[in-house]
Amino acid sequence: MPAITSANVANAIVKLVAADALPALVGNLVMGNLVNRDYEPTLAQAGDTVNVVIPPTLMANNIAEGGTVTTQNPSLSTSQIVLNSHVEATFQIPDVTKVLAVPDLLKIYMQPAVIAIAQKIETDLLNLYAGFTANAPVGTAGAALTEAVVDSAETALFNAKLPASEPKYLVVDSAAYSALRQIPRFSEFQTAGDAGLRALIDGSVGKIKDFYVFRSQFVAKTGSAPVTTNNIAFARNAMGLVIRRLPQPLPGTGAIAEYAELGNFGMRVIMSYQPNTLAQQFTVDVLYGCAVIRNAFGVQVRS
Repeated sequence: MPAITSANVANAIVKLVAADALPALVGNLVMGNLVNRDYEPTLAQAGDTVNVVIPPTLMANNIAEGGTVTTQNPSLSTSQIVLNSHVEATFQIPDVTKVLAVPDLLKIYMQPAVIAIAQKIETDLLNLYAGFTANAPVGTAGAALTEAVVDSAETALFNAKLPASEPKYLVVDSAAYSALRQIPRFSEFQTAGDAGLRALIDGSVGKIKDFYVFRSQFVAKTGSAPVTTNNIAFARNAMGLVIRRLPQPLPGTGAIAEYAELGNFGMRVIMSYQPNTLAQQFTVDVLYGCAVIRNAFGVQVRS
C-alpha cells in the first residue's frame, strides 16, 4: 500500500472534483445532448480548426440483366469547426480538506461552476439558428406557437430529405412550450390519450408532429416590438459540437490538472494554491467550438 503523502492527497482531491464535474455538466445540458458531438482526447489550443466529416450522397442505379454495376466515386465533404470557445469557471475553497470529509460540500462548490459552463454551451448552440438558411423560417414573431407552425417545420425537414429514421427535435422557450401544451388536441386525454394526460398533469409535452419537444431558458431572442423568439427544429446532424482536451499545466508550476471525460464530453479541472487568499483555487474549463453542419436539416421556428 503506497504511503499517504501531500502529493497523493492533492491528486486525489483533483480526481474527486473531476469525477463530480462532468456528470453535473451533462445533466444541465439540453442542446449539448441533442446535437452531433465530436470529442477526441487529443490536445488542442484555442483557434484550432477541426474538420467534421459529412457522409456523401450516393445514387441507386437500376442494373439490367447481364449488365454491370455503375461505380460511383463519392468524395467526402467536411465542415470546419473552429475551437474558438475556451470557457472557464473558477472558485476557491479555503479549507480543501473538508471536501474529502464532507462530499456534499463539493457539490455546493461545483454546481455553480458547472452550470455556468453548461449555460455558455447552450447559448452558443442556440445562437446557431441564423445558420439555418436552406429552409424558410416558419412562424410569426410575437405570435404564439401553433400546431400549424410545428406541422410546417416538420414538412420542411421532410422535404429536405431528412431520413425518416433520424429523430427530430424542437427546442423552444418557455412561452412557446406553454402554448404547445395548451393545444387542445394534444393536452386532453380524450384526444391524445396518455400523452395528453402527461401534458395536462405533468406539464410534459413529450412529442408533437414527430418532434421530441424540449424547452430551454437560453433560446435566442432578437428585435423589439415584437421580440422574435428564435426556436429551432432540427436533426442531430444539423449542428456539431466539437470538444478537445486542453494541455496539462507546466510541471513545477504548482498546479495539478485532471481530465473528466464522459459520453463525448471532456473538461479539465485544475487545482492550484493562491497565497494571497490562503485558499485552494479550482478552475473548470472546456475548449470547444460549434457550427451548423447540415444546413438543410434545421429550420427556424419563430414565435
